[in-house]
Amino acid sequence: MRCLIVTLALLSLGGLARSEAGQGGDREPALRLTDLRCEYLENPLGIDVARPRLSWKLAAVDPGERGLRQSAYRVLVASSPALLALDEGDLWDSGRVGSSRSVHVEWEGVPLRSRMACCWKVRAWDGDGEPSDWSEVARWSMGLLDPSDWSARWIGAARPEGEGHAPDPWLRRSFELSAPGAEAFAWVASLGYHELYVNGAKVGESVLTPSISDLSQRVRYATYDIREHLRPGRNAIALWLGGGWAHFPTFGCEDGPLVMARVEIGAGDGTITSLVTDADWKVRDSNRTLLGEWRFGRFGGERVDAGAALPGWADPDLDDSAWAPATLHEPEVRLSAERIEPNVLVEAIRPRGIEEQEGEPGVWRIDMGRSFTGWTEIRLRGDPGATATLSFAEREDQECTYAQRSELVLDGRGEGIFRHRFNYATGRWITVRGAVEEPRPEDVRGWLVRSGYRRASSFACSGPLLNRIHDAVLWTYQCLSLGGYVVDCPHRERQGYGGDAHATMETALSSFEQGAFHTKWMQDWRDVQGEDGNIPYTAPTYEGGGGPAWSGVCIALPWEVWLACGDTRILEENYGMMGRWLAFLETRCEDGILRRYGHENWGFLGDWVPPGRQQGRDGRVDERSTLFFNNCYRFWTVRRMARIAELLGRAEDAARYGEQAEAIRRIVHEEFYDPETATYANGEQPYLAFPLLAGLTPPELVPAVMAELEREILVEKSGHVDSGIHGTYFLLKHLAEAGRHDLIHEMVSKTDYPSWGHMLEQGATTIWEQWDGVHSLCHSSFLSVGAWFTRGVVGIRPDPLHPGYEHFFVAPALVGDLSWAKASFDSIRGPIASSWEVRGDAVILKVEVPPNTRATVSVPADDAGGVTEGGGPAGEAEGVRFLRAEAGAAVYEVGSGSYAFASEVSGLRGR
Repeated sequence: MRCLIVTLALLSLGGLARSEAGQGGDREPALRLTDLRCEYLENPLGIDVARPRLSWKLAAVDPGERGLRQSAYRVLVASSPALLALDEGDLWDSGRVGSSRSVHVEWEGVPLRSRMACCWKVRAWDGDGEPSDWSEVARWSMGLLDPSDWSARWIGAARPEGEGHAPDPWLRRSFELSAPGAEAFAWVASLGYHELYVNGAKVGESVLTPSISDLSQRVRYATYDIREHLRPGRNAIALWLGGGWAHFPTFGCEDGPLVMARVEIGAGDGTITSLVTDADWKVRDSNRTLLGEWRFGRFGGERVDAGAALPGWADPDLDDSAWAPATLHEPEVRLSAERIEPNVLVEAIRPRGIEEQEGEPGVWRIDMGRSFTGWTEIRLRGDPGATATLSFAEREDQECTYAQRSELVLDGRGEGIFRHRFNYATGRWITVRGAVEEPRPEDVRGWLVRSGYRRASSFACSGPLLNRIHDAVLWTYQCLSLGGYVVDCPHRERQGYGGDAHATMETALSSFEQGAFHTKWMQDWRDVQGEDGNIPYTAPTYEGGGGPAWSGVCIALPWEVWLACGDTRILEENYGMMGRWLAFLETRCEDGILRRYGHENWGFLGDWVPPGRQQGRDGRVDERSTLFFNNCYRFWTVRRMARIAELLGRAEDAARYGEQAEAIRRIVHEEFYDPETATYANGEQPYLAFPLLAGLTPPELVPAVMAELEREILVEKSGHVDSGIHGTYFLLKHLAEAGRHDLIHEMVSKTDYPSWGHMLEQGATTIWEQWDGVHSLCHSSFLSVGAWFTRGVVGIRPDPLHPGYEHFFVAPALVGDLSWAKASFDSIRGPIASSWEVRGDAVILKVEVPPNTRATVSVPADDAGGVTEGGGPAGEAEGVRFLRAEAGAAVYEVGSGSYAFASEVSGLRGR
């Protein structure tokens, strides 16, 4: 009977498939579906989004086919793989939906509950109505959505009174299990970091878990699949806690690291064995202690006592009868699921050289070859019980930078291994003292640690300096993006400054998969907003200065995520925060001008650390220019807010913000524009570029102001950049949007001060905080140039009218003496590629467009009539439509596929 039912079901589904096939269904599928995501993540566990969104990418079965698009889709979501294999969606069957949408398809199935497992697949129909095959199966699970689901207690170790930190605690609980079960999950929330162990084995590859949040308000929990670690008989669940941000004074977590966990083991017949943290858990000190204070300039390191190690501390058979009972606690915090990729060890780093210091016997200096943020492991030998110190530095002439020092107490044999666990360090050089033998190269290794997002781009060109700058910028960003937010510097402050978000967001979104990362960071910004609407300058931690352009990340960052990812929800989620902050700014205005507010020295910064203004309060420019910058920024954000309101269908708000922006524009232009010199404020680069970018300059004055900006760059500064964090971002952004890539190339190609090339010529492997390298040598200040390589030189740019690369532009910049350039970008809708090459006066431009998208391609050309594609006239090629001729280019619209354009441009021979 069972076989008969299955046979009838399959026959029925076959009929459904034929009916779904449209016109005949005999043709081989043209599309295949790949890279299924839920809330940007691949097979996430334990999400807490009530209506998650699903996305997929489309690829051509035949790479040579052009113009492929999705005309419809069908999503199936089931509670088990078996049901899904029968094409049954008991949780959601969307049916055939006539739509080209393939990103952020919002949940419309049954209400989702805690712990629910969801298996899903999708198929699509092409433009001819022919179906694809079903995709591979993807999964996600729901977290614990209600506090009552936990039925657990916060536990930790008793904290002794006195100075210094107590050792990081081990906690464990043993239990009996008749069989491993069909499924088993653990949900772990921690104030501070945690590692989960089952029967002696660490679960998963994540490190420094969970991501950072404002621990005075919100704690994040991670979900683990532990089934494969369980066994019949005696089992043990164990947790190793590290204080981390629980030691941050601003958060006020006096009880040290705490944890709350729940374990559920399903037998497959509906019965569940559960285990929760409570007073029955045991605790003892581990052999690891935080060194330092976990605050500005004193984040320190770790002390590892090799002699106090306890092999098998997490094993089920360990006798823990002498361990103390765990202490119970009741912190007042909200629980939220992790919503980003966890921190991971990304790249192994081996030392370049090890030398004994001249005149200091027994002191060794290890050169790791480049600066990095992450973990280091070193095996050392010395006297039994001796303490070896490891000092980390980013400067060759310093032994220790920003108190980054760790210790290793050698065991009774005089041996030990130091390895970071609940802290990290940044730098290139490691100084070892207290060992007897020289460390061997094979005994030393480091790892870059960052959030586990994917690299989404590649870039290379004929200019070695540009390649080096590009690589250094992206390496630096990776050194700064751990814990689910971007730090300004990973050793001195570790603060998530909004100003530095401006400097990194477009570089990040054009180089890496950042949708989940920045969605999480925006939740942090909502958490720290004050009751008056003001927003601190950092999140999720808050202990730093800034100005309106720091708080304004609440508008700028959601906009850029929307533009790159087509994500309307991030605008909706943050709309209230945006409006409250703009209302706060209004309370700080007099006669239509935003006036100074906040801390006397650090509360109203504008552009920050331009060349020659590097120290202390002199890091900003004159008061009038700062006042202009912040008022121009207010205009820019209010104008953008009007557009956001329009996108969200809030017509009244859009009209109100639009009127407000126009009023601000008139007042600020009149107050700060000098008609005799065609400049604003002090006439420096940022104060000419920003009003042009923002649209503050009246159209009839734009040519004069632009001419003055060009003169300021080429004549006054001899082709050098002359701006700080924000000024550089807005300067580059304006020049790129104005098509003046020649000016950007002029600045980026410099190797003398101030320039990115100057940093590299001085031996930098990461980008500095200031142009002269006075303070941090690994910083986010000047990473905004990273977006230019892909979006400028190769010209792959998103379209604000069709966000998420549904439509995009390819407009390469043939700048300087470059003879070729190539880049790829794996967008949320699929991989895009562009490359160009100059051969004499001929230009070869190759473009790859993913299915279900369109592109407007600007081919450099003297004469549109002479442009070819695939060897024939471009205007007659399949999938190519001529749009217009522009100065120096022929513009075409293309659908998906691979294209090879050729043209001639005079004056290129000999490049």
